[in-house]
Amino acid sequence: MSELSVNHLLGIKYLNRDDIELIFNTADQFKEVLNRPIRKVPSLRDITIANLFFENSTRTRLSFELAEKRLSADVINFSAASSSVKKGETLVDTVNNILSMKVDMVVMRHAQPGAAIFLSQNVNSIIINAGDGAHEHPTQALLDAYSIRERYGDVKGKKIAIVGDILHSRVALSNIFCLKKLGAEVRVCGPATLMPKHIQSLGVEVSYNLMGTLEWCDIANMLRVQHERQDIQYFPSTREYVQQFGLTMSLLNRLSKPITIMHPGPINRGVEISSEVADSDQSIILNQVENGVAVRMAVLYLLASKKEMNFQPAQQA
Repeated sequence: MSELSVNHLLGIKYLNRDDIELIFNTADQFKEVLNRPIRKVPSLRDITIANLFFENSTRTRLSFELAEKRLSADVINFSAASSSVKKGETLVDTVNNILSMKVDMVVMRHAQPGAAIFLSQNVNSIIINAGDGAHEHPTQALLDAYSIRERYGDVKGKKIAIVGDILHSRVALSNIFCLKKLGAEVRVCGPATLMPKHIQSLGVEVSYNLMGTLEWCDIANMLRVQHERQDIQYFPSTREYVQQFGLTMSLLNRLSKPITIMHPGPINRGVEISSEVADSDQSIILNQVENGVAVRMAVLYLLASKKEMNFQPAQQA
């Protein structure tokens, strides 16, 4: 397989296993490029990419921008805070105005679930979802799985725990889709109030016990509590959450085997994970950030390389 089965990256839901493996193999090549003295290739020269961020972002926005520039693309950065969106302009009008300037690809983060899918159906451009509300964050899931593959050689058969605010996390959903497609065992762990109904229908185990989950898993992906998406209080206090689901070095030292610690960022140190754990040898958090550039380079390159574009979202694999 030499090209993706989709014309957009809207979610892991629309990818198949071959797509994911192709992205990983391409990312391997770009990671080798990033370790050279000259870390730039002309693969996307004369391609113009617009980064549209309607929500705040640090790692994802910078990672995409760096990936685009490493591929020699022309880059336009858009921030909703300083745009006509504040004056009432619709999403489609905003994007069509940008596309009229001859933009080839759009990378978008938006607070509304399904925004990237809606855009792909209404504008004539390649769309990459950089996070849509609490729905999906496909490139984060790809770089997480890529980091596991780099650490262990393969994702298949690995026991992976996703711990924290599962209810509001687009990272959790995309990771579940990606890891299950790659043959991993997945368990979600967190307070009952932050656990979505029917989560078991995705083929995952559910636990409310952090210590038991850590003892079971090979890798623990720690998620932050997303207060900005919560309209009610889901647990009594941050202090109680830390006591029940905060990962500390003393907990890790009590385990019968060493496990790998991951975090999609931003980290709330002292809440879901202590500084000692985040900075330990068991943590691959900075490797995730580094791998994010190579994975996003692979996604951009493969989508831009599509020969025929009908600009419709792929069907579920």
